[in-house]
Amino acid sequence: MKRDCLALDLVDDQKLIAEYEDYHVNVWPEIKLSIIESGILGMEIYRISNRLFMIMETRDDFSFEKKALMDTSNPSVEEWEELMWKYQQALPLAKPGEKWLLMKNIFQLNALG
Repeated sequence: MKRDCLALDLVDDQKLIAEYEDYHVNVWPEIKLSIIESGILGMEIYRISNRLFMIMETRDDFSFEKKALMDTSNPSVEEWEELMWKYQQALPLAKPGEKWLLMKNIFQLNALG
């Protein structure tokens, strides 16, 4: 199993942030299914102010490229992603069209073994 962490910002507007969180209380079933089918075993999103932090646990054969291909052929995912752009804003270092950016792991501690 692999773990990846990603970051993204939200538009800094409390009403929009509340709407975004509401969508994530009831994520569309077809979105959850597409996440699982891509090889993601677990996903958590945390927020502080307008900054989001995502942790993904994936199968060893998971690939962001494969997931992107799957997403472009899924109308529900395309609709969801377009809707989420209303709330999201790319990090300043993102390339055009990039959303979630992969974070570099710089420290680990495992006292359990």
